Amino acid sequence: MILVAILIGTLLAGIGSVWLAALLSFGLLARYTQHMLSLAAGALLATAFLHLLPEAIESQAGAQELFGTLLAGLVFFFLLDKAELWHHGHEHHGGGHHNHHNHHADQPAHGRGHSHLHDHAPASGGWAVLAGDSVHAFGDGILIASAFVADIRLGMVAALAVLVHEVPHHMGDLVVLRQTSNNRRIALIKVSLAGAVTALGGLVGYVLVDQLFDYLPFFLVMASSSFIYVALADLIPQLQKRVSARETAAQIAWLAVGIALVTLVGAVAH
Repeated sequence: MILVAILIGTLLAGIGSVWLAALLSFGLLARYTQHMLSLAAGALLATAFLHLLPEAIESQAGAQELFGTLLAGLVFFFLLDKAELWHHGHEHHGGGHHNHHNHHADQPAHGRGHSHLHDHAPASGGWAVLAGDSVHAFGDGILIASAFVADIRLGMVAALAVLVHEVPHHMGDLVVLRQTSNNRRIALIKVSLAGAVTALGGLVGYVLVDQLFDYLPFFLVMASSSFIYVALADLIPQLQKRVSARETAAQIAWLAVGIALVTLVGAVAH
């Protein structure tokens, strides 16, 4: 039963996020991209602080060890971001774009692809984007499986958080692939196949977590660290530019919607 739930959750998160990204990128909802960033940040933070971390702390593991793991996870994902292996945003500004957009050099790697999708889309690099997507999706699957093994409710909110925060990410990927093939359908199929790797990660995660059940609290903390890092290092900084009071209010409102959505899903599933 848990394995079936993991496979369903990972497929919905992996492929559902791609199709929602396509709706936003190619449809009438494209103008709401910034709102999706706010919602994603709220969903990630709520998942980490209201669900995953409390579940880990309630275990028999020591608080010092758990918070040490949280710190190590944040540093680990920071180093991966620096190496441009986490969220592969560097494909979105390859080649000659460096000279034209060097004022974005200090932004987080995949954040550049989100905020300036069309500005940083290169004419090549589609396969590199797909390879990065597959690796990232595999990791997401392991994180979702860890949450499902702990509690189905946690698995549902983790899958929801992954789905929501992957939408802006996949919007950038679709733009890159559109540059290489100029075919929406082919781009959507390729990114969907990469997203489906999330289910493979879920299967491996299920086997791994089942064998190392005593370490489950640490898997949950690592999942939390990834969500916290993405929210604070990548999503929220994109919202911290000077905007009107109305736009600021909209950002806060959508951030609250993200938090409320995760809270509601957790309460209903419980």
